[in-house]
Amino acid sequence: MSGLTIEQSAIEELAAAFCGELLRPGDEGYDATRRVWNGMIDRRPALIARCTGVADVVSAVNFARVNDLLIAVRGGGHSVAGNGVCDDGMMIDLSPMKGVRVDPSARTARAQPGVTWGLFDRETNVFGLATTGGLVSTTGMAGLTLGGGVGWLARKHGVTADNLLSADVLTASGDVLTASERENEELFWGLRGGGGNFGVVTSFEYRLHDIDQVLAGAVFHPGDQLEAVLRFFRDFVADAPDELTVIAVVMTAPPFPFLPEHGHGKLAVALAACYAGDLETGESVLRPLREFGQPLADVVGAMPYPALQSMFDGAYPSGLHNYWKSNYLQGLSDAAIAVVAEHARQMPPPTANFYLEQVGGAIARRATESAFGHRDARFDFSILTSWAEPAQTDEHIAWTRRFWEAMQPHAAQSVYVNNLGAEGEDRVRAAYAPEIYDRLVRLKDEYDPHNLFRLNQNIRPSAERAGAATS
Repeated sequence: MSGLTIEQSAIEELAAAFCGELLRPGDEGYDATRRVWNGMIDRRPALIARCTGVADVVSAVNFARVNDLLIAVRGGGHSVAGNGVCDDGMMIDLSPMKGVRVDPSARTARAQPGVTWGLFDRETNVFGLATTGGLVSTTGMAGLTLGGGVGWLARKHGVTADNLLSADVLTASGDVLTASERENEELFWGLRGGGGNFGVVTSFEYRLHDIDQVLAGAVFHPGDQLEAVLRFFRDFVADAPDELTVIAVVMTAPPFPFLPEHGHGKLAVALAACYAGDLETGESVLRPLREFGQPLADVVGAMPYPALQSMFDGAYPSGLHNYWKSNYLQGLSDAAIAVVAEHARQMPPPTANFYLEQVGGAIARRATESAFGHRDARFDFSILTSWAEPAQTDEHIAWTRRFWEAMQPHAAQSVYVNNLGAEGEDRVRAAYAPEIYDRLVRLKDEYDPHNLFRLNQNIRPSAERAGAATS
């Protein structure tokens, strides 16, 4: 049960101006709504405001501000840190807001913040269009966009935030603003990579691209070939065209029907690929990847882009306990590969995994357009440990930390903000170059000087820093 009591009269006043549901501990639907993707997160807000539109969001934020409540803003609920739900305070649940409208002639789409990438891609694919999403379809569109958005199309078309044309934002003061390249330009800059620090985004407008079919899938190799596969991966992607993205994923092989039975439950490495261009050209580009070594299986083929987006959903189900650690890499040396191989063979089964994602391409060419940081990185290295039983927690977290620490001599001191858990201010700083971080602080001072929106990868305002320094 929540430890915070809110006056019944105050809730009744809010309810009079609210169209959605207001849930408190003990209400039907409360427990289901407070659950988020990461099963490690078990928090109980004093009040959940399930918003149906902008007016509900305005009412909820104003109520929280007046009553001095901690705010958690939930879109897709996919944050590994669990920032979409809080203990005590108010959970502002945007998941009922699922509208998507595609304008095929303008090649744009407008979407509400409760939309997941699976829903968004389903609508845009009707017209043979897409924009950069994540790597699985269950990821929330809002959180991914606000943190930057690295995915299958990013090397060709930039990160998700590079394709954001405008956003409607409710600020801490209760103002509803539009941010774009023509209105509130500095806020627009900060929204694209600065996370949920500056307000609640109630509408996103995206640029779309001609993406219907892609050449995609994965080639699976046995774990005893790990070092050779990673060296091939490194060399193969060194001069890859922008249309190609390859991710090396190391896992305990599930009982996929396309894998031979002798590979089930054993260490495997998959080279997952997407070629977002002419399919015949893609066949030629991917031929060396498909001909390398003696793979267990090759499941690469032409498919609709939404099929690729959902292909790996089963590896990241909702409700498992999750603990992540991540860094960018500027290269992948033989010494780094040796560290990877050593710790891969200690990986606790069955659902822990990690990946090395090729970045660069169009991502690297848009350095000044947004707050998204570290565009010069070569690889995103992420350990995504997951497990079902609470008794396994210590083992999985200990392995993750050992592995991450062993990789630090080979890692850049930078990280993709959407891969962060609850890791503290220094790690948030590591997500941005110093000049970008300082600019974000100035923006926070302007739009949220009292840090109303602080349950996020938080950019603390100057006044709060000064108070902490003198206390």
